[in-house]
Amino acid sequence: MLGGATAAAENANNAATAAGGLATATFAGGCFWCMEPPFDKLDGVKSTISGYTGGNQANPTYEQVSAGGTGHVEAVRIVYDPTKLSYEQLLSVYWHNIDPLDAGGAFCDRGDQYHSAIFYHTAEQKRLAETSKKQLAASGRFDNPIVTQVVAAGAFYPAETYHQDYYQKNPIRYKTYRFLCGRDKRLQMLWGDPNQAGAG
Repeated sequence: MLGGATAAAENANNAATAAGGLATATFAGGCFWCMEPPFDKLDGVKSTISGYTGGNQANPTYEQVSAGGTGHVEAVRIVYDPTKLSYEQLLSVYWHNIDPLDAGGAFCDRGDQYHSAIFYHTAEQKRLAETSKKQLAASGRFDNPIVTQVVAAGAFYPAETYHQDYYQKNPIRYKTYRFLCGRDKRLQMLWGDPNQAGAG
């Protein structure tokens, strides 16, 4: 387990990120195993970290979050080079890898701990996220309302080591889960060719 050093480590990481001229983005889109691959593929992304955010409980475990009631969601935190990759590009990839119409979870994973959300770190990220959501709603693509939340980023707790890069460490299990969850089938129904957005 991560222990009490998590917050200090996260603060140090944020300071190093700012000092290095890098930027941070945080997105929730259901199972974090499936949210790492599309961003890892992008030129300019330095790292993706699966974790928990949005709740009040410090240092939550996977078992606690997945059981519900902590207020946290599974999310991925992305560190990227804004000179190579814009936040708008990240938003486009994000939208094309989630179901923005699902208020009860994400794909086969049900519960508030899997709902979609954009956690903004700056006022500019908030503006861009809200604008992209409004544009998507006005596009006429969907009949139902977009329920993805746009909220301020708070404490982020990295998930246990075995969850990080799960799709690389356990490719067969990952692909089996993704298939049985119906994720790609639903994404194709919503967006068309998932390769256009870099779905994993």
